[in-house]
Amino acid sequence: MSAGSPPQLARRQPSRRSAELLLLGCAWALGVLGTLQVGWATGEGTPGRLWVTVGVVGALALVMHIVVRLKARYADPVLLPVATLLTILGLVMIYRIDVAAAQRAERNSAPQPTPDVYAQLTWFAIAVVLFVAVLILVKDHRRLQRYTYSFGLLGLILLVLPLAPIIGTTVNGATLWVRIGGFSFQPAEAAKILLTLFFAGYLVVKRDSLALVRSKALGLGFPQIRDLGPLVIAWVVSLGVLVFERDLGTSLLFFGLFITMLYIATQRRSWLILGSIFFAIGALLAYRFFEHVQNRVTVWLDPWSYADTSGYQIVQSL
Repeated sequence: MSAGSPPQLARRQPSRRSAELLLLGCAWALGVLGTLQVGWATGEGTPGRLWVTVGVVGALALVMHIVVRLKARYADPVLLPVATLLTILGLVMIYRIDVAAAQRAERNSAPQPTPDVYAQLTWFAIAVVLFVAVLILVKDHRRLQRYTYSFGLLGLILLVLPLAPIIGTTVNGATLWVRIGGFSFQPAEAAKILLTLFFAGYLVVKRDSLALVRSKALGLGFPQIRDLGPLVIAWVVSLGVLVFERDLGTSLLFFGLFITMLYIATQRRSWLILGSIFFAIGALLAYRFFEHVQNRVTVWLDPWSYADTSGYQIVQSL
């Protein structure tokens, strides 16, 4: 809606900010209820940690909502509540693990918040600051398209950075971490954001050619062979992440993100079908030739047999 639009036209498009506030309230309530349930089920009663969930997370979520209401009135109303809900559920899960640890140690006192709780809240606060900064500083998101290929290059560099000697670190069989001095982080987390920006900028320019139907098979339209280049590149990169970094999650997310955005941009189901075929081929090849992929599948099928080793994360989450 342009700035010069008549007021009666501007009112026809709902901002949906009230829906966002309602969903935020639901996410907040679910987190509070989850914390209470853990306390009641384990005999801890009403935990002091409840006020951390209510106060810190609720206040930060409200700050983000106010900024969105002021700076991005017509933004999607679902993304912010979902991010808030994931954060609150993370705090609930940390609390449940703390209770289990206290019971194993046979302590009579209530478990105290661990550094993991403070880390979760700290990163959430940092994310809120960055979120607000983006809304204030980036007044027109279309300007980011100027840096489409820069984002793509930087994202790929971060994606392969754990393979660099000295700073790259392997944990639990996966090469995901970069350690510099006493500081460590997973560069793939930042790479996902940069690659999403690259995909968006690329598809805005190329979506018309990618949406053209060159041939048909089984009632579905398919693009030209040369238009399959982006799909093949994304497939090869995702396989490279899987093979060299042994990061199954990032590999699947990278390829799935590209295929999903490609479908959203072109509305062609043929891209979903081609993506599924490429995914199936890649998964079979990875399982056939790489032992760590076979181990992941084996552990997933029967995590309890490996609860003390490679299956502990699955068992812990269950």
